[in-house]
Amino acid sequence: MPAVVGAVKVNTVSSSSIFNIGDVYAINPYSTSKTFAGGGSFNTGNGIQIQLQNSVTNFQDDDVLDQPNVGP
Repeated sequence: MPAVVGAVKVNTVSSSSIFNIGDVYAINPYSTSKTFAGGGSFNTGNGIQIQLQNSVTNFQDDDVLDQPNVGP
């Protein structure tokens, strides 16, 4: 079923992003990444107060390939 889209304002599109309006069958990334962050990370908003006594981020990634991607 066709999509009906109203006005769209795009401020920026980075070089590694995908922007689509309307119907699409599949969108595949050209690159992937993995981020590890501790408690209190990636918070957004006004007036956030974070109190962490001890924060440790331990990770063990045994995967060789998490998300395969194929690009031109």
